[in-house]
Order: sequence, then C-alpha cells, then structure tokens
Amino acid sequence: MDSILAGVHWELLSLSPPGWGGNLLRGLSSTIQIALGAYALGLLIGLGGALGKIYGGAGLRWSLEVYTTLIRAVPELVLILLLYYAGTDLLNQALEAMGFERVDISGLAAGIYVLGFVQGAYATEVLRGAIIAVPAGQVEAGAAYGMSWWQRHRRIVIPAMIPFALPGMANLWLIVTKDTALLAVVGFSELALETRQAAGATKSYFMFYVVAALLYLMLSLVSTAVFRWVEGYYRRGQPELGG
Repeated sequence: MDSILAGVHWELLSLSPPGWGGNLLRGLSSTIQIALGAYALGLLIGLGGALGKIYGGAGLRWSLEVYTTLIRAVPELVLILLLYYAGTDLLNQALEAMGFERVDISGLAAGIYVLGFVQGAYATEVLRGAIIAVPAGQVEAGAAYGMSWWQRHRRIVIPAMIPFALPGMANLWLIVTKDTALLAVVGFSELALETRQAAGATKSYFMFYVVAALLYLMLSLVSTAVFRWVEGYYRRGQPELGG
C-alpha cells in the first residue's frame, strides 16, 4: 500500500493547473445538476404516467404500457445515443418545417431530457405501485366527506403514497447519478469524461479513476443519508419495518 501511495502524484489533484482537481469538481457539479434535473423530470413523467395507467382510458393505458416496456427493455446506453442524436435531429427538422431556424441544444439540457425520459418509465411503475398500496378505505373516507377527486389525491393519496414510494425512488436517484457517466459517450463534460481526460493526459489512470470512484461513493452516501431522513420523517408515528 505504501508503495502504491508513493507512486501517486498528488500535485495532479490540485485545484489549479497543472492539477486536474478543479476539472474533477466541475465534472462532479455537472453530474449533480444533470441528475437533479433528470430526476425531477422523471418524477413529473412518472406521476403523470402512474395516474394515466390507473385512471386513464384504454388508449392511454396502452400507450403508457408501450412506453414503460420499451424504455425498461432497451439498455440505457442505446437509449441515450438514440434520444440524444435522433431526438435533437427530429426537433430541428420539426422547427425547420414550421419555418424556424435550427437550434443548438446545450449538453446540460440534452442530458436532463434524455435521462429524465428514461427515468420516467421506471418512476411510472414505482409511483403506480405506491398509489395502489394506499388503503382504499382512506380514499373512500375522503369521498364520504365530500372531497373532489383532486382534493382526495392532493390531501390523501399523494401524502399517503410517499412512504411506499421512497425506497424505489431512492434507488432511482442512485441509478440516475451513475447513468450520468453514460453521457460521456456523447461528449458531455461530466465527472466520467473529465476523469478520462485527466487520466489520459497524465497517464495516472489508477489515481484518477480511484478518485472518481470515491467521489461517486461520497455522492451515494450523502444521498442515502438524505433519503433515510426523508423516509423517517414520512414514516413517523408508523411501526418500524420488520419490527
């Protein structure tokens, strides 16, 4: 171990040139921004998809079933390449057909859109299961008090489903933080790409990839602690699981 540490060029991790520490931190910041944006977009899609699958008509339910099945069946890397290149091309073709100029979509926006669309399929199933898990008696009690459909879901269903959804949503957050690394294949400068560039330029592959792994681990540990706190908050007053 001492011999390995002795071979590490610590000055390469400094925040200013010739160090690459600043690049790694910028890459980590981009990773967190994309993950947050994609996660929020996925939640919105998932909530709409879950409600559509439960309460929608036959056509809507069939469309959502096709969406969730295809997205969950195709590897994320293939989806990223397809949505990133084909999606932006189709958008520009549509703009040109309507008489507008082509637009350059930023890597941040494209990354959020691509990963959010993928996350939406998984979030749909997680939230659908959570909504179904809410005891029907609670919803019926709200109807008996004269609440409208929207009031019952805003005051009863959504708050009651959160404890059921949180474990699955925590897993989806950890997945999206790691899936951001796949955006390196389309040239977006997040942590994985910055690490690869730093390692290639300095030939210190072991050091930079270990540092990147530790940064991902730190992000996962902090995220896990936050989700545990949130789950504990929403489960207060309820019996301990497994107790």
